[in-house]
Amino acid sequence: MQTALLHCCGSLIGDAARVVARTIDAPAFMEQPLPIRVSHISSPPPFLKWAGGKRWLSDRIVELANSIAGKYIEPFLGGGAVFFALKPGEALLSDVNPELINAYRAIRSDPNKLYSLLRIHQARHSKEYYYSIRTYRPRCEYRKAARFIYLNRTCWNGLYRVNLSGQFNVPIGTKSAVLMPTDDWSALSALLNSVQLICGDFEDSIAQAKEGDLVFADPPYTVKHNLNGFIKYNDSLFSWCDQIRLRDALVSAKCRGARVIVTNANHESIRDLYRRHFRLESVVRESVLAGSPAHRGRYEELLIS
Repeated sequence: MQTALLHCCGSLIGDAARVVARTIDAPAFMEQPLPIRVSHISSPPPFLKWAGGKRWLSDRIVELANSIAGKYIEPFLGGGAVFFALKPGEALLSDVNPELINAYRAIRSDPNKLYSLLRIHQARHSKEYYYSIRTYRPRCEYRKAARFIYLNRTCWNGLYRVNLSGQFNVPIGTKSAVLMPTDDWSALSALLNSVQLICGDFEDSIAQAKEGDLVFADPPYTVKHNLNGFIKYNDSLFSWCDQIRLRDALVSAKCRGARVIVTNANHESIRDLYRRHFRLESVVRESVLAGSPAHRGRYEELLIS
């Protein structure tokens, strides 16, 4: 059995792992069950760090959402902080990033397998190992998911960025923990069990919103007067035309009886885009993305509902 396990999972990183001169007992890792979590934990936290994530604003959004009569729909999933805070009974979660959606699906399908692969990454983590995994292209969906989570947790500030060839190119960060004390993969799997996960354009998921549903949209913060007219969104471009298309889709959802909550840049062009149809509220956040504390600051964002 150990031989079979080693063949299946010990080759987690294929030839890329061979550049790391560290020996571990892969079968021993594979035999470890998921840790048991204390039942008083109300809900699992987001398992990803995500630049621009709304963990800091989730309490306010939960307050606005109040209760959900129908389905929760989130077309820009990312780290899913609002989803995890709301814990809706029925949800449709989507994003254009296939690796992101694959990670959620892997947790839902087999959290034990994913946990075992992450234990291997934890044991082997080093600067050399990080860059070998960054260039590695696994075929197995679980190995893809484990690689994605490993890189997210050990890269610089949880940033997701790819080059023109679609290759992840974020440098290693200062964090070395791949497995966290707050991880509860079984609880995550259970929470995702009744969720519909879609990789696709935001308009497709918003089009499914009907009366009683709640749509929460946290798009890239493109504004009309960006110097280039668009910003990078995963490996795609999110343009001002996409902002208009998003607004139109949300207005249509509202007209069908769905409730809508949006976060966006607190910019005149965005306010003009939404003020005829929704209520606008300014909220303040702390930025942590600058390389040094001196360049970090407080920024206003727009909460639209």
